[in-house]
Amino acid sequence: MCGIVGYIGDRNAQEILTEGLKKLEYRGYDSAGVAVFTKDGLQVKKAKGRLAVLESELEKKPLEGTAGIGHTRWATHGKPSDVNSHPHTDNSMKFSVVHNGIIENYLALKEELIAEGRVFVSETDTEVIAHLVASLYKGDIVAAVRDAVKRMTGAFALGVLTEYEPDKLVAVRYASPLIIGVGENENFIGSDIPAILEHTRNVYILNDGEMAVLTRDAVELMTLEGNFISREIFHVDWDIITAEKAGFDHFMLKEIHEQPKAYRDTMGSRLSADGRSVVLNELNMSKEDIQAISRIHIVACGTAYHAGLIGKNVIEKLARIPVETDVASEYRYRTPIITKDTLVIVVSQSGETADTLAALREAKRCGARVLAITNVVGSSAAREADDVITTWAGPEIAVASTKAYTSQLIAFYLLGLYLAQTLGTVSADEIAETIAGLRKLPEQVEAILKDSSAIESYAKQIAEHEDLFFIGRGLDYAVALEGSLKLKEISYIHSEAYAAGELKHGTLALIEEGIPVIALAIQSDLFEKTVSNIKEVKARGANVFGIAAEGEEELAKSVDQVFYVPKTLDLLSPALSVVPLQLLSYYASLALGHDVDKPRNLAKSVTVE
Repeated sequence: MCGIVGYIGDRNAQEILTEGLKKLEYRGYDSAGVAVFTKDGLQVKKAKGRLAVLESELEKKPLEGTAGIGHTRWATHGKPSDVNSHPHTDNSMKFSVVHNGIIENYLALKEELIAEGRVFVSETDTEVIAHLVASLYKGDIVAAVRDAVKRMTGAFALGVLTEYEPDKLVAVRYASPLIIGVGENENFIGSDIPAILEHTRNVYILNDGEMAVLTRDAVELMTLEGNFISREIFHVDWDIITAEKAGFDHFMLKEIHEQPKAYRDTMGSRLSADGRSVVLNELNMSKEDIQAISRIHIVACGTAYHAGLIGKNVIEKLARIPVETDVASEYRYRTPIITKDTLVIVVSQSGETADTLAALREAKRCGARVLAITNVVGSSAAREADDVITTWAGPEIAVASTKAYTSQLIAFYLLGLYLAQTLGTVSADEIAETIAGLRKLPEQVEAILKDSSAIESYAKQIAEHEDLFFIGRGLDYAVALEGSLKLKEISYIHSEAYAAGELKHGTLALIEEGIPVIALAIQSDLFEKTVSNIKEVKARGANVFGIAAEGEEELAKSVDQVFYVPKTLDLLSPALSVVPLQLLSYYASLALGHDVDKPRNLAKSVTVE
């Protein structure tokens, strides 16, 4: 969750820290704080609320110094408050720590430290780290941090400062992401690359169990055992403008409109010039490896899980391999049947989702081959998986995922086609037809985005309701689940998605006069059955907003309003039908006056279980 930034150099640290935290607010935003070495020693300022609250406090009394650490928080241990905000210090105010993750044995450590006479002021697990480092300090901050980490269990990324050694900033990564930025006479740490991209494009990506010691002039990488590491610098080639709103009112709206580009970029050179095959050179799987796959597990969380539901349908239809989809937080605990001929596909926008990484590691432990679908090159999932398909969505800032989700769909289409052409389960002509459909998707999304007035109008109507329902069959049901989640995430309207054929098995009891029902009727082979289900809810007074493919004029006779998306193959339709649902949630949130990009209680990157 939370975001970390750190700086050591010759410039004003406070300014660099607060600017970096702005780029990380998507990771958590219930409080923020900074610690800076000043002429008066180590000074800390922190505040509950958005970063703007902290900035207001710092304007009144700036912290002048050239080294410091900062943090934006998503609460886990302890409610949002000034005192629970990071950075945390020991009683002497000589040691300061920022932390992302969870210290699982913090209570036992806290009891030991209290017995030593140390006084705690917060409810957090992080404060334990500051006291623990201070108690172990014997003149070497690197050794003290290393000894402290050996006593901690859980997941953590750390930035540590001590007034006794103001020329050093110590960073640690253990199961929570952290990168090191390398500059000229200055160096940085950050939870994510956008935090430091304005200052440097040269980074080291720490692996689990590694630490870094930063001074103004150098960066030393080492293991937690103290062995020095030599590693090549990773050069970031993102355009910084992609992290800005580019004239849109919100990042979410910008990212919805970026989907055509994300589709094109993710397909990229992975489609052959003649349009008759998929080229996935990044996969290390031979034909024999693919033929040996007897089952596939797709494991993910939230929106990525919904992409996995589409992926299941795509792979089973094209490659004829049985596929299970699992919520990552449940996967390990149901003792899944994982064998050496199982391919486990983990899906994560950030590549750092804690539950998904845990599932990845369990699959590897059981001997399965793991393929990661992720948007972040160099992420934990990308590094630990056997194979990787990178989605080229670019940085996604809004908490509610849009272009990352649809890019994952494109990745599944490419994978499904690649498996099918390798196994010979689909004819060459059908593969070519599907590829032709894929290539049309970007311009078809652009057509949807050109005229979304009907979506905006309906969003204003549903904003007056506290409950609504989504229904659909087949792939439409999988899309309905994602549409319902989007609406809940950012508008806070209670919504549920149901397989339309299940309505008569109990959920029709929830339909009452005037309640909104959003019905997807895109799947041509299920169209008539879906219309019958729509009539069932209409007969009970529902107000139905239908979404159908162009040409299905019959639907207009059965619904109150209808929105048409361009015609494509049924299999590819989720990449189009989800777009009006994204816009619907955006405009509903806007109508209700909510913070579209930063919904309450949520964070972009979920790096704790």
